[in-house]
Amino acid sequence: MIRDDIKAAQLVAMKAGDKPARNAIGLMQAAIKNRDIEARTGAAAIDDDALVVEVLQKMVKQRRESIAMFEQGGRPELAQAEAAEVAVIERFLPTQMDEATTRAAIDRIKSELGATGMKDMGRVMAELKARHATELDMSKASGLVKAALA
Repeated sequence: MIRDDIKAAQLVAMKAGDKPARNAIGLMQAAIKNRDIEARTGAAAIDDDALVVEVLQKMVKQRRESIAMFEQGGRPELAQAEAAEVAVIERFLPTQMDEATTRAAIDRIKSELGATGMKDMGRVMAELKARHATELDMSKASGLVKAALA
């Protein structure tokens, strides 16, 4: 499970004295714990990789937005620090589907559901998320679904 990989990486980073990685992993663990509290689970579910991936994807998105803002503001040192955190977080994310594979999955779901127009976008997105949530950036997939249904 990804959660176990993160805990193991925390120990490795601590033993190696890798402060940037240790800090980034600590932030990841805190975000995951917050998500657990929000969900009122209090403990890890049997298979919570989807939850962990969702949290990590959100963290990456936030950092990429920060990088863009720091670069616009002329703060390259802060942008580099954020980029280093993104690199650490992405180590724990499963490989993402490329655009061609995403389009194929959307077409398959579209034909299975009999989706014909924009009124079916919610159904297609729900099914896409149910099947491929850990492998997709849903914000990018949303644009592809709109294009497929238009």
